[in-house]
Amino acid sequence: MTDNRNTILAVILSGLVLIGWQYFYNVPQMEKQRAQQAQSELAKPAPQAGTPATPSTTPQAGTPSANAPAPSQPASAPLVVTREVAINANPRIKIETPRVSGSISLKGARIDDLALVQFRNTVDPKSPAIVLFSPSGTATPYYAEFGWVAAAGSTVRIPDQNTLWQQEGSGSLAPNSPVTLKYDNGDGLTFRRTISIDERYLFTIKDDVTNIGNAPVTLYPFALISRHGTPHVEGYYILHEGLIGYLGEQGLQEYGYKKIDDDKVKTFNVTNGWLGITDKYWASALLPDTTAKLQARFSSNLVGATRTYQTDYLQDPQTIAIGGTGSSNARLFAGAKEASVVGINFPFAGLGGYNKQLALNHFDLLIDWGWFYFITKPMFLALDFFFHLVGNFGVSILLVTVLVKLLFFPLANKSYASMAKMKSVQPQLAALKERFPDDKVKQQQEMMEIYKKEKINPVAGCLPVLLQIPVFFSLYKVLFVTIEMRHAPFYGWIKDLSAPDPTTIFNLFGLLPFDPMTLGPAIGPYLMLGVWPIIMGLTMWFQMKLNPTPPDPTQKMIFDWMPLIFTFMLASFPAGLVIYWAWNNLLSVLQQSYIMRRNGVKVELFDNLKATFAKKAVEKT
Repeated sequence: MTDNRNTILAVILSGLVLIGWQYFYNVPQMEKQRAQQAQSELAKPAPQAGTPATPSTTPQAGTPSANAPAPSQPASAPLVVTREVAINANPRIKIETPRVSGSISLKGARIDDLALVQFRNTVDPKSPAIVLFSPSGTATPYYAEFGWVAAAGSTVRIPDQNTLWQQEGSGSLAPNSPVTLKYDNGDGLTFRRTISIDERYLFTIKDDVTNIGNAPVTLYPFALISRHGTPHVEGYYILHEGLIGYLGEQGLQEYGYKKIDDDKVKTFNVTNGWLGITDKYWASALLPDTTAKLQARFSSNLVGATRTYQTDYLQDPQTIAIGGTGSSNARLFAGAKEASVVGINFPFAGLGGYNKQLALNHFDLLIDWGWFYFITKPMFLALDFFFHLVGNFGVSILLVTVLVKLLFFPLANKSYASMAKMKSVQPQLAALKERFPDDKVKQQQEMMEIYKKEKINPVAGCLPVLLQIPVFFSLYKVLFVTIEMRHAPFYGWIKDLSAPDPTTIFNLFGLLPFDPMTLGPAIGPYLMLGVWPIIMGLTMWFQMKLNPTPPDPTQKMIFDWMPLIFTFMLASFPAGLVIYWAWNNLLSVLQQSYIMRRNGVKVELFDNLKATFAKKAVEKT
């Protein structure tokens, strides 16, 4: 049974290694490459000027089923220009807030130029700000559009993406300083759009149509978010990137880019919904009134050679009588997926954000908390709570680890006490093998009698590891998906807890002018063995040496090599996770040593360490 306990423990740890290797390896390197690619795109020289139209697919009105896309095709391959050229091609209204900057194009009245000024591409505060929206004509157009569509067969002139609006008054769009746009179609319809923004990431759009013509007009309010080109995604099952929405009773709908490419169009007739497009840390979402009836749609289209993705909705029609006015309200979230801004639904300890402020339908799911949200949400809330106390997420991780240890202290105590009792009967178990060297069945029977007499649970030693696994994955999920952890520093050389330890022993921790990553992705990542992974490996080795040497040679080999394997495997994991693992190992060693002493069992850590080095010295001689 001792062998079985060790085997189960080895299988659990090995399984953890395999899962981590398969799903999580090289994620930080990919994120780094993505940031470098974004910087190189910004540094590219501007091609020949000119901004061709790359139209969005305006929802079609007329019948409930008429949501089929009808994009126009450009006559020739579009000419790609820089953001600066595209922005300067049309008159604009500036957007100036503490968190975002950009502009609204008066051509089409699109919100198509937005940068998140509080977030940078790298840890360098002087690196370029994160760009969320870009105008048509750039390499990656991404924008939001609002307005009206006429009933099928109608000849009413409606403003579209080529319409030039006029600003009433002057000034930039800022918190508490809305802007109003106007368009007169010359046939009796006057369109006015009032756009306001808060101090975070919420745009509010109010559209009014006044009819002074000679006949009533029926119009359908619409809103859309369009993204051109298939963006780079991490490609890991623990993170959704793509089209997303919580659509009434149909619940959470998530379509990755490949999935919507295959399905082409997905339609939903719902009330109380929201929908948008999400990246790992950033998102844009349409937030209509919760009482509005929506014909919502996810779609993937091919405009020329460019794949476009769109989320949109069409509301019920409004018939505007002669001398009457029609109105429509819309909201747009465009920014960083900060938990305090988006909101978190969790009993007794959630964060309100827009989810509560606007009474939205599970808007907190814009952040991918995963299937095990009941673990990841409280893990984040605990980390966030301690962060606001101590001002450092690394210290917060250490404090949460202590809190988790205290939470599971009674269970761990029972486990370590059982392990201590098991050590105390090792001489009896060794005697059994001498008494019945060729009768394995008799050995097992006698072992069970000893365990029963001493009240020992032979598999209790696996419990601390089993308890550690969900904490490990929940912390990894939080480090991986929450923007609060992005570029969060610890102390010393750790400038980003969500990225790997940047040091490596193979250049003497920066003393030699050598970067292992220059050897390429096949070799470089294996040589990025930093200080914290080494500390983690040592604490794991100490923990292994706290236990007696397994009698089975295969098990002994597994346990001897496991700390080294984990050291290399976790070297590519986020530094915050490696710090947690090392700190947890140290606390486990202290806790287990204390319990062993309390149960009258000798702590064999230093004896085993001496024996290991003595054996190596003998082998050398």
